[in-house]
Amino acid sequence: MNSAQRSPARILVVATRQIGDVLVTTPLIRAIRHRWPDARIDVLGYEKTMGMLAGNPDINEVIESAEHPTFSQYMSLIRRCWRAYDLAFVTQISDRAHAYGLLFARARVGMVPASRRHSWWKRALALHSVQIDYMHQHALAEKLQLMTPFAQGDLFADGVAVVPPAAEALPPDLAHLCAQPLAVFHATPMWRYKRWPAANWVVLARELSARGFQVALTGSASAQDRQMNAEIAAGLKSSPIAGDSPLAPAAGDAGNGNGDGTGEGRLIDLSGRLSLAQVGTLLRSAQLFVGVDTSVTHLAAACGAPTVAIFGPTPPTNFGPWPQGAQSAQPYQLAAPVQQIANVALVQGQAPCVPCRKSGCDNHFDSRSDCLDQLAPARVLAACERMIAMRGEEVMAT
Repeated sequence: MNSAQRSPARILVVATRQIGDVLVTTPLIRAIRHRWPDARIDVLGYEKTMGMLAGNPDINEVIESAEHPTFSQYMSLIRRCWRAYDLAFVTQISDRAHAYGLLFARARVGMVPASRRHSWWKRALALHSVQIDYMHQHALAEKLQLMTPFAQGDLFADGVAVVPPAAEALPPDLAHLCAQPLAVFHATPMWRYKRWPAANWVVLARELSARGFQVALTGSASAQDRQMNAEIAAGLKSSPIAGDSPLAPAAGDAGNGNGDGTGEGRLIDLSGRLSLAQVGTLLRSAQLFVGVDTSVTHLAAACGAPTVAIFGPTPPTNFGPWPQGAQSAQPYQLAAPVQQIANVALVQGQAPCVPCRKSGCDNHFDSRSDCLDQLAPARVLAACERMIAMRGEEVMAT
């Protein structure tokens, strides 16, 4: 090994992808910090995704780039970072990510696609490469394998944790949410094919409201997030707590506490009102989180919330939310009705094709996914009740 490999003084982590991908890069960043505690560690990523690294103690500086830079923005970034680093960890397979590693660091390791035709130069120019496997290898473990040439012992021996953003106080008018039984829903993935129908969220919100929970809907300020959450709120407003529901609680169970016969008073829509760090604060106080295959579900698991993850086409073996302290490179099975590991219960749609790893049944972002459309609320509610019971037992034990 050369001197850059033995003791790099300046290290760059290239994490130019979406929010969830950035979050699952944090165990790699922590492993780098443990291996080289005195090194400067910077992270290069897209400006709209770096909120996942807010307050991360393992990082010296975050360098933000536009997702689609102009020529002048490219030149500015190149001037800033040209050969400024001894070692780069390229955590994505894209040509641009590898070009950044090549331009900005004297040595590099990186993720590469399976096809050698499209990755020969990336492999040739790297000290070490890790080939991606979208079906059988977890993305977090793949990224952590970039440390293999430098590791001192088993990277998973003491458990691996995802590092969420540092806590940030909620707006004053929402601080009361943390003082009551709280269930947080994130029903709004970026793409249609990952959605669970709004009507099913209404059933789930109604049932948890009837058990005394305040339900909070998180989401971005985007029109599609606001619309999805508005549909859930409208459905709950017009839906009675008990009487016509096949899942209604037995007589004597807690009511909704607002006396109006609906769950409306126990639901609050937080679309666009919280930063990622504030969402993390909310999740740390929640007794339950329920979400689809999206970055906030990964954040919930990282914050220690009892997490119920609703999955369809995506293989959990590749991108299931990482259970706290998992000591295995692969905590999940490819397919099972429910998988419960530590603070995560992952519920999959049941069909012979699950998980297909396609963009829904029609293989485009706005496609339907029959496995999710047909996933009954009763199955998700059962997973929620198990997680609530486990949290109650943990509280009693302490």
